[in-house]
Amino acid sequence: MRASLAGFVALLAVAAVAGPARAQADDCDNAQASQADLNECYGKAFKASDAELNKLYKEITARLKDNPDTTRLLVATQRAWVAFCDAECNFQESAVAGGTAAPMIHAMCLDGRTKSRIEDFKTYLNCEEGDMSCPVPAAN
Repeated sequence: MRASLAGFVALLAVAAVAGPARAQADDCDNAQASQADLNECYGKAFKASDAELNKLYKEITARLKDNPDTTRLLVATQRAWVAFCDAECNFQESAVAGGTAAPMIHAMCLDGRTKSRIEDFKTYLNCEEGDMSCPVPAAN
């Protein structure tokens, strides 16, 4: 019963990240592999997303270099976002806590959240001219 519950939860997690987390995760979804291989694959997918997020974060902070108040707000927001992601993904993983699928579920959650944040950052970096709600100035 526990094994079928874990499988069901894994399928739900795959469906939950199906939207924004498709690119590298497709390879993991289509893999005929052991659970350890899947854990590693989804871990690598998250690391790739995290690297992209960090690149965009650096680009945003570079554009904010002349605005320390907004930079402090970005830093505070990002720290809160990281704390939320960690808590949310721990919660999602709790359905299979201690099981072999737990690292996969956690990585899938982090990857999905990170890809969503990447889209937020891309929006900030490409605001329409005159968008007064955009905290990031246009590139020079």
